[in-house]
Amino acid sequence: MKNELIKKILLPLLVFVLIIQVWSGISTIVDDFPTPSDTYVAAFGGVTSDGDEFVGVLSDPFYVENQDVKGIFWQILESLKRVFSGFILAILVGVPLGLLIGMSKNAQYAFDPFIQIFKPVSPLAWLPLLLFIFQDINMTAISTIFITSIWPIIINTALGVKSVSEDYMNVAKVLRFSPLEKIIQIILPVSVPYIFTGMRLSLGIAWLVIVAAEMLTGGIGIGFWIWDEYNNLNYHNIIIGIIVVGLIGYLLDLMMGKIANYFDYTKKGRA
Repeated sequence: MKNELIKKILLPLLVFVLIIQVWSGISTIVDDFPTPSDTYVAAFGGVTSDGDEFVGVLSDPFYVENQDVKGIFWQILESLKRVFSGFILAILVGVPLGLLIGMSKNAQYAFDPFIQIFKPVSPLAWLPLLLFIFQDINMTAISTIFITSIWPIIINTALGVKSVSEDYMNVAKVLRFSPLEKIIQIILPVSVPYIFTGMRLSLGIAWLVIVAAEMLTGGIGIGFWIWDEYNNLNYHNIIIGIIVVGLIGYLLDLMMGKIANYFDYTKKGRA
């Protein structure tokens, strides 16, 4: 157990050192590419190797200059609002639709071709059409997240319904359960782990999509902030933005993973 803990700490540190070395190598080859040390200064403040003084992006994340110029905290908060708005809509539509597809062969035959067609479509393909329809940045981003993140919820919910034992369904027939009683007392308890797995995948896709969506739609948000920093040639901040996006994505996945594990009765049984 102790050796495993050491490995969990030591091995990521070795990979981190390797990444820093590769990063430093790239900065010596590519002109004006930010070094790790200069990026650290840009993040937390100080003086760069060129003698320039920086107020770090992360040392003052809450500043507000005007409606359009805000610190990185507000950019992240705006992105998270859009992500969870689209994600919640995907849950409200995806779970009932997944239950219907899982319970009904006719529903499966009706919806499956369209799920398979639209599931692989890139969010960037939806953006121009949705922007034309809504003429609004927020609604475009939210609807793009909804459309692209709903598929894992539908598919995993339907898979959860199909995993219900035939014996349970026979008991429901003997007891003459109504369709609603069958869903609440038989199907949902078995399907919940699958549903939360779908939600975990969906949230990851939603966070992935928002960066690309905001880069094209503009406004306030971490995606637009990264693109704006590129236009201003602030390459340090692009790297900071990438790291921040990755860390938040990791935390969101960790959160949904914990929730999914909590509702997974199979893991509780093994424990």
